Amino acid sequence: MNNLEYYKVFYHAARAGSLTVAARELNISQPAVSQSIKQLETALGTKLFTRASKGVQMTGEGSLLFGYVAKGYEQFALGEQKLEQMLNLELGEIHIGASDMTLQFYLLPYLEQFHEKYPHIKVVVSNAPTPETLDNLRENKIDFGVVSTPFEDRDGLKAVNVREIQDVFVAGRKFIQYKNRMLDLQELENMPIIYLEGATSTRSCIEALLQKNNVKIHPEFELATSDMIVQFALRNLGVGCVMRDFAKEYLEDGRLFEMRFNMIIPKRHFCVVTNPKNPLSAAARNMLELLY
Repeated sequence: MNNLEYYKVFYHAARAGSLTVAARELNISQPAVSQSIKQLETALGTKLFTRASKGVQMTGEGSLLFGYVAKGYEQFALGEQKLEQMLNLELGEIHIGASDMTLQFYLLPYLEQFHEKYPHIKVVVSNAPTPETLDNLRENKIDFGVVSTPFEDRDGLKAVNVREIQDVFVAGRKFIQYKNRMLDLQELENMPIIYLEGATSTRSCIEALLQKNNVKIHPEFELATSDMIVQFALRNLGVGCVMRDFAKEYLEDGRLFEMRFNMIIPKRHFCVVTNPKNPLSAAARNMLELLY
């Protein structure tokens, strides 16, 4: 038995004031408790208990030692309790990276399901474009990310496709002459295009397609969100480039229409990305099971 076990026996005997009760709490024999106390007293060079009419009583040295041992032992016990709660998903925290697009059109219902099942798990969502989410995953700032393809330089990251998505160009009544026509991508050069600003997977994908086909456009507007692009298109301020889901409501009621081209815009995917180098908590593993 090591010194830590001796202190454990000492703690129970001191708290109970009885070697018999300590033996019962620890599920060992009373002689084993007595032997542990003697070993600890020998190691420390002092008496820790004296006999009392109904058990044992701490000496002054024993009482001093108990004040320190109790703090440490109770912290160990609390740590074990919290760990058990975490493993049983009664406690914990998940950090997820997601863009506006993946959060709104994929992740949100799963977060709702998870919260209903595990209400005591805290979920923190870092809202950022795909490149920033991947950087956060590499730096172990998040447990996993939900991003949209394409993206390069995966650096050992594991990506699982979970949903197919489609980018489209949408417009309002001011551009009605283009409706139901099969257009060439070159015609986009003469239209006021509304793009997402900055480095996003949506913009990167479309720009790669246009560059491959020698199409050069100069955006009329560059906006922070796809929702805002749709609003600009509704007000006939230009032709918006968005993922179809953002404009679905307005395409269905006729306020916007989707332009058709003689070349297919490649489909993309939402995918869940993890870093095999980063260990996952029980809560994060259970959340991933929902997503997969």
